[in-house]
Amino acid sequence: MASLYELLRQRRMVRNYTGERIPRDVLARVAATVRRAPSAGFSQGQRLLVVDDPDLLRQLDADSDEAPEGTEPWFRSAGAHVLVLTREQDYHDRYTSADKLDATGGSEIVWPVPYWHVDAGAALMLVLLAAIEEGLAGGVYGILVEDQPKIRDLLHIPDELTIVAGITLGYPAPDPGWSKLSSRATQRRRSMDEQVHWNTWD
Repeated sequence: MASLYELLRQRRMVRNYTGERIPRDVLARVAATVRRAPSAGFSQGQRLLVVDDPDLLRQLDADSDEAPEGTEPWFRSAGAHVLVLTREQDYHDRYTSADKLDATGGSEIVWPVPYWHVDAGAALMLVLLAAIEEGLAGGVYGILVEDQPKIRDLLHIPDELTIVAGITLGYPAPDPGWSKLSSRATQRRRSMDEQVHWNTWD
């Protein structure tokens, strides 16, 4: 079994896959990581929607932007998609429960940031790491606001859930040519000193 640091060294966004189906038990193990994801007050507001039905995958691909002409596909080569969702109301319910109100003086905390999104990001990272452990690769994508109604309709996503991001999963193939035009291929990795400070910022 790989160590966490070995998994992190392998972690990168992959946007081209072999097209091979992913066994359901493998996807189930990856998805089960959501049960161990951290959440504020143990609110457990994260949800995952795993899509591995070939017809639905084709429809997701049909709704995606086309790759530039002559370059490799992304969505259509994935073996599955995982939508990372969050239910904000779970956090309000948890922080208006008796034990939390006792600890906060009788009223819900003023949320410094929307922790339902923070926790969804933690769940997303666990999916990416578990995918590597299973011999898979993943690529994260956003769903534009204007595209969300058709995705919700296609996948029957209730209004109470916020769509945070999507993840393509699959067995990795060589990087697509268009992927080399941006992101990791053209940007340097920031140094440790740029990203980590000790004790005080200055």
